[in-house]
Amino acid sequence: MCKSEGVDRSEQTQGTPMDSRQRFGKYRVEREILDEQRLEDVTQRKTYRSVVSSFPVLYWLPKYSIWDYGMPDLVSGISVGIMHLPQGMAYALLASVPPVFGLYTSLFPALVYFFFGTSRHISIGTFTILSIMVGSVTERLAPDEDFLKRNGTNFTAEVDISARDSYRVQVAAAATVLGGVIQVLLGVVKFGFVGTYLSDPLVRAYTTAAAAHAVVAQLKHIFGVSPTRVFGPMSVVYTLVDVCSLLPQTHLPTLVVSSVTIVLLIAAKELNSFFSAKLPVPIPVELITIVAGTLTSSYAHLNTNYTVSVVGEIPSGLSSPSVPDVSIFRKVIGDAFALAIVGYAVSISLGKTFASKHGYKVDSNQELVALGLSNAVGGFFQCFSVCPSMSRSLIQETTGGKTQMAGVASALIVLVTILKLGPLFQELPKAILASIVLVNLKGMFKQYSDIVTLWKSSKIDLVVWLVTWVSSLLLNLDMGLAASIIFAVFTVIFRTQMPTYSVLGNVPGTELYVDIETHREAKEIPGVTIFRSSATMYFANAELYLDALKEKSGLDISKMIIYKKRQEAKMRRREKRAERRAKRQARREVGNVSFIDWMSEEQDGDTTTLGSSNEDTVSRDLERVSLGSLGKWTWDIHSIILDLSPSNFIDTVAIKTLKNIFQDFSEIDVDIYVTGCQATVVEQLDHGDFFSETITKHHLFASVHDAVLFCLNNRGATSFPRYDPTVVSAGRTGKVCLIFYSHTNV
Repeated sequence: MCKSEGVDRSEQTQGTPMDSRQRFGKYRVEREILDEQRLEDVTQRKTYRSVVSSFPVLYWLPKYSIWDYGMPDLVSGISVGIMHLPQGMAYALLASVPPVFGLYTSLFPALVYFFFGTSRHISIGTFTILSIMVGSVTERLAPDEDFLKRNGTNFTAEVDISARDSYRVQVAAAATVLGGVIQVLLGVVKFGFVGTYLSDPLVRAYTTAAAAHAVVAQLKHIFGVSPTRVFGPMSVVYTLVDVCSLLPQTHLPTLVVSSVTIVLLIAAKELNSFFSAKLPVPIPVELITIVAGTLTSSYAHLNTNYTVSVVGEIPSGLSSPSVPDVSIFRKVIGDAFALAIVGYAVSISLGKTFASKHGYKVDSNQELVALGLSNAVGGFFQCFSVCPSMSRSLIQETTGGKTQMAGVASALIVLVTILKLGPLFQELPKAILASIVLVNLKGMFKQYSDIVTLWKSSKIDLVVWLVTWVSSLLLNLDMGLAASIIFAVFTVIFRTQMPTYSVLGNVPGTELYVDIETHREAKEIPGVTIFRSSATMYFANAELYLDALKEKSGLDISKMIIYKKRQEAKMRRREKRAERRAKRQARREVGNVSFIDWMSEEQDGDTTTLGSSNEDTVSRDLERVSLGSLGKWTWDIHSIILDLSPSNFIDTVAIKTLKNIFQDFSEIDVDIYVTGCQATVVEQLDHGDFFSETITKHHLFASVHDAVLFCLNNRGATSFPRYDPTVVSAGRTGKVCLIFYSHTNV
C-alpha cells in the first residue's frame, strides 16, 4: 500500500522569521510500485477534447477596460496606422499592383483579425516577403507583353497599364483567397503544428534570400530602367544581369530622387534609434518622407518636367467586394500554398514571442484560422496576402498597445486616408517607395551574420541555412521553399538514424538515472540493464535500436539461444543415457539379458558415449565462444529496462520489434520491462495488439525507478539502492528540497 510520511523541519527554526520561501523540509515518500495497469487504476485516466472558441473576441472584449487599456491602445494604434500608410503603398509595388491596393490590404485584414486572432500585439498587414511572392505570381501571369496596345492590326510598344493592373489585381486576389482557404482548412483540422517544420534557420535564410529578390525587383525603380522580366529558375540572376547591362541608360532624375531618399531615410532611422530611449514614440520618418516627396514632386512637376515615374491616380473611397476569378485558382495553387505556409510561420513566430514576453497564450490552430480568414475575406476586397510585420508589431508593443483594439485604431487611420487623403499622393514618385523598401530590408541583410553563429553552434543548421538560401535565391521563392522544407525533413530523418544509445545508472542519493558513460558517479544496478535511445523508435531505426540493445547489454541473442538449446539437448541426452543404463542394470539384476542384447546395449552405450563426447566437445567450444565473446554481462543480467521516455509515438514496425525483444530475451530467461511511455504511446501499443497473455501492462512502469525496484524485488534481491540524504545538496534559498527514500530491505 502507498504510505507517505513528511518530516517538517520548520520547528527547528523557531525564533527566526517565518518566510515560507526560505523554509526547508525533508520528506520520505513511500508508495507502491506503479506499473501501467496500476497507474490507470489509481489515476482513472479520462479522455477529453479541448474546445477552442471560434471567436476569441467574445472572451476578452467583455472584460475590456477603457480606463486601463483605452488610451494606450489608441496611441499605439495611431502610431502603427501612420506606419501602415507608407508601407502599404511601398509594398504594393513589390506585389506589382497599384499603391491603393496596399492601403486596402492594410485595412480589411486587420479588422477581420480583430474578431478571430489571439495575439494582442502583432500588426496584421503588408509584409515584404509575401509582397515579393505575390509580385512574382502577378508578373508571371500578367506580363507586360500580354497587354501591348494595338494600332490597327499591329502591336505597339506601349503597354495598356490599366488593363494590366486590373488583371494583376485579380491574380493577387485569387492567390490570396486560395491561400486563406488553405490556412482555414489547416486550422480546422488542427494542423497548426505545420509551422514547426519551418525551423528558425530555414525561415531566416528564406527571408534573407527573399530580401535579395526584393532588391533586384526594386532596381528598375531606383535607376529608372526597364529590364526584361524573366521567370523560372535563375530569374533573379538573369534580371540582375539585364539591369547591369542597362545601367548606361540610367534615368538620372530618378536616380537622384532615389539616392537622396535613401540617404535621408538611413540618417533619420539612425537618429531615431540613437534617441529611442528619450522619444515617447518613434518619429514617423517614412511618412514624413512620403509627404515631403509628394510636395516636392507636385511643386517641381517632376513627372512632367523630368519624366520621373509617379504613383498616378489613386481613387478615393472603398472598392466594392467582388468574387475572385475562380479560373485563376488552378494557376496559382502552388503559390497559394507557399503564401499560406510562409505567412503562418511568420505570424505564429511573432505571436508566440510577444505572448511569452507578456504572459499569455497564443492558440496556434486559432491563429491559422484567423490569418486564413483575414486573407480570404481580404481577397474579396482586392487585398493581397498579409501577415504580421516585425517593425509594426514592435511599434505596437513599445508604444503601449495592450489588446487587439490597437489594430482597429490603426485601421481607422488607414480608412481616413483612403476616403479623404488618397488623391493627395498621386504625385508621389515610385522611386521614393522603392527607396523605402530598400532601407527597410536592412535588418534582413544583417541575417547573413547567422552563418558565423551557426558555424560555431550547429553545422547541420548551417547546412540547412545555406541550402535554403541558395535554393530560394536560384529556384525562386515557391520552389525554393519546397526544396528547403524537403531538405530540412531529410536532416531530421538523418538525425533520427544516428541517435545516442546509452545504458543508465543510478545517481547515488536520488532516484535519477543517467548515462554511465558520461557521468562518473552513476552506478549500475547489479543484474539490471537500463537502456535508452535519444530518438523515437520507428520503422526507420527499429533495427538499429535492436542492434544497439544487443551491443550495450552485451547479449548476443542468437548465439545465446543456440547455446541454451545445445545445453538443453545435452541434458536430454544425458537423461536418456541414464534411463537406458537404469533399464540395462535392472535386466542384468534379474539375469534376463541375452548375449546378443548385452552386446547390442554395450554397442549402444559405446556409441552414445562417443557421441556424447563429441557433443560435449562442441558444447565446451560454444561455451568458450559464448562466455568469452558475449561480454561481462553474460548470464549476469536478469532484467532489461527499456526507457521509452524520448518516444512520442510508436508505429507498427517498432511494436513488432518490441514484441521480438520480449520473445527473444525470454528465451534466455531475461525479463524485459518498459518505462516512460506517454499516454499516446500506450494507446498506440494497445491498438497495435502489443499486449497479450505474456506481455501485459504490468510490464510497463511509470518511471525507471519503479521498474528497478520491481526487478530487484522480483528476482529476490536482498537490498535496493539506498538513497543517502547526505548525498543530496540542501538546495538553494527560497526552494523546498525534497529527498526521496526507498526501502532498504525486501
